[in-house]
Amino acid sequence: MMAAGRAAECGARVVLLEKNLSLGAKLLITGGGRCNVTNAEFDRHIFLGEFKDAGKFLFSPFSKFGVQNTLDFFHEHGMPTKIEAEKRVFPLSDSAQSVWDALTQYMREGGVTVSAGAMVAGLEAADGNISGVRLKNGDIMRADAYILATGGTSHPETGSTGDGFRWLKKIGHAVVESRPSLVPLRVRERWISDVSGVSFQDAKLTVFQNQNGQEQEIKKVLPSRRGKVLFTHFGLSGPLVLNMSRDISEFLRYGEVIVSLDLMPDMNIGEIDKQVQALFAPNKNRQIKNSLGGLVAPLLVPVLLRLANIDPEKRVHSVGREERLALVRLLKDVRMTVTGLLGEDRAIVTSGGVALEEVDFRNMRSRLYPNLYLIGDILNIDRPSGGYSLQLCWTTGYVAGTAAAGK
Repeated sequence: MMAAGRAAECGARVVLLEKNLSLGAKLLITGGGRCNVTNAEFDRHIFLGEFKDAGKFLFSPFSKFGVQNTLDFFHEHGMPTKIEAEKRVFPLSDSAQSVWDALTQYMREGGVTVSAGAMVAGLEAADGNISGVRLKNGDIMRADAYILATGGTSHPETGSTGDGFRWLKKIGHAVVESRPSLVPLRVRERWISDVSGVSFQDAKLTVFQNQNGQEQEIKKVLPSRRGKVLFTHFGLSGPLVLNMSRDISEFLRYGEVIVSLDLMPDMNIGEIDKQVQALFAPNKNRQIKNSLGGLVAPLLVPVLLRLANIDPEKRVHSVGREERLALVRLLKDVRMTVTGLLGEDRAIVTSGGVALEEVDFRNMRSRLYPNLYLIGDILNIDRPSGGYSLQLCWTTGYVAGTAAAGK
């Protein structure tokens, strides 16, 4: 949508072929329907550092259309924004519909023709260029330039079924296999379903590897990170978990992976113990299950007591020192065994896509076909959650639209 709008703004006659019956199916569900449009990190070097090895390819397009350009674009199209935790930018309306409205208005202004329900079967090439787009009904669409924005394989129910990868392979592009990238974790422990919905705005996650099945050989394999964590009925989600999921999936290949959650990362054992004792003092005659509400979410209390081997019916004054310390230590180290990651249907984004060396990032043009442009999730670029995926779409779409119109 960004690429089509920009190409039309530059004077090109544009047709957008949409597989679905309506535009933006995936856009409308991003961020739980709120749509995290970008991340308000205005230092380009810091921003692109989040893309790891792919960052070096992105300096040119981001110099043409970066974070500030994105904010200016949406503000100019009647969509005010707000900045939340971790610099995440959302529409002030808290609705992805506002983003959709801004983009469709942009396309209308340029006279973009939207052809909905247009099922593409593949690309046709001749004499070193793309010569046409073959539709499943047998029609051939021909143009001077072609922009491919078919996405990856996450949320296939929205139409992202990897079609573009197959078409590009057939015409000779190297495509790295698609895999879930930002995806929730599934854990073995059954108590997890009892705390579904409980979240921590700031927890610390540490990942351990157990390759030999011996508890004494468990070792930390990734740097600990802090952020928001959400307990689900199957395991763990939230930005912190999603952003570590790909690295965790790599270690799952070599043996059992154990994750440890520190629910109070700003306090040490002694400080937490003092807080627990202060909580116990006025409640010494109450049952312990009714005395921890000021410490953690109510749903979590029975689970923590069970894991610490403390009888929930026990009166606070009867809780021994060792039992109390067991509870305190647990708040710093809740361990869970990862059994796997959810599939592409639950992935926020997928990794994989066109090899970056085959794209000229100054204009997002294919190095194999000079009238073909490749943007967004079709590229083999890993990125964290927090607005980075959509910013990649806005940037590459804008740059490709500009260049394609020049053809």
